[in-house]
Amino acid sequence: MFTGIVQGTAVIVAIEEAEAFRTHIVELPEALREGLALGASVAHNGVCLTVTRIEGEQVSFDLMRETLRVTNLGAVQVGDRVNIERAARFGDEIGGHAMSGHVMAMAELVELDEAPNNRRLWFEVPHALGRFLFDKGYVGVDGISLTIGQARRANAEHGPRFCVDLIPETLARTTLVDRIPGDRVNIEIDPQTQAIVETVERVLEARGA
Repeated sequence: MFTGIVQGTAVIVAIEEAEAFRTHIVELPEALREGLALGASVAHNGVCLTVTRIEGEQVSFDLMRETLRVTNLGAVQVGDRVNIERAARFGDEIGGHAMSGHVMAMAELVELDEAPNNRRLWFEVPHALGRFLFDKGYVGVDGISLTIGQARRANAEHGPRFCVDLIPETLARTTLVDRIPGDRVNIEIDPQTQAIVETVERVLEARGA
């Protein structure tokens, strides 16, 4: 389990390609390597990956075909940064919201509003995810636990959209500071929201509503 509180970023220093398979090698700072062992879970841009090799500061992670297809990790290149969160441990403070590390889809950054002390980002998501977006609800964006500022329904001009407002700390700690319109980010819907919405939909369907 993860909490969506990104602990820092790491640089992709090498990529090993194979057929429908890829190994990312990242350079992890000492603080993020403490106690790290083979088989440990580490989230990259919100994607739960398993440590396969540790060689000093360089740590390797394998990415399967589905991960490359569904997430933005399939497009990262050597030199790019990714958001990093180590798996939560029993007793850790949950500062964000519970996240599984299983990305559901990608969203496109469609609008960017800058202000002196914050940044507002508008994202457009696939239609299937629109029903899970609510004002003040939770969403995971590239592994970051964020509160939805506003949610907009799909219309004739665009699909479902939502915005988030980022404080300086989030911008300093994550890769969202570098995002520009057209970029694609990983989205994980809050599991509790997903469960509630799907339960209500099933009940209404059973009642013929």
